Amino acid sequence: MADDPTADSPASTTTRLSRLGRVLFGLGLALQASEDFRDMEDSIEYAESAGVPVPELAAPFASGMMLVGGLGVALWRLPRIATGAVVTFLAAVTPTMHDFWNEEGDAGGERLAFFGNLAMFGAALAFLREAYRS
Repeated sequence: MADDPTADSPASTTTRLSRLGRVLFGLGLALQASEDFRDMEDSIEYAESAGVPVPELAAPFASGMMLVGGLGVALWRLPRIATGAVVTFLAAVTPTMHDFWNEEGDAGGERLAFFGNLAMFGAALAFLREAYRS
């Protein structure tokens, strides 16, 4: 079996898994951004309620950053810029928009969103490292 040229090497399996992870991660971000664009009025109101300055500009800009960054990660085009945009987006949005520790009453939804973004932030950092290695 070791001499079988059709057998997958660990490196090729790792490359395929990494590619699949990037596609799933990037598409997930891009699809979420497209949902934000479909209901931009709510996104702007939500940003305004969180005290974001100039929410009518910040919300579409942030959604656009997530859309372009997500597509860039999924397609692995300009990966340093794409993953950098995603890292920047998540670093800014996560503690600002999902500050569950400041919520009164049931903050379960914000806590869940915060931890989900935290997990995506970790993935984005791993892909940023990959972008700088390639």
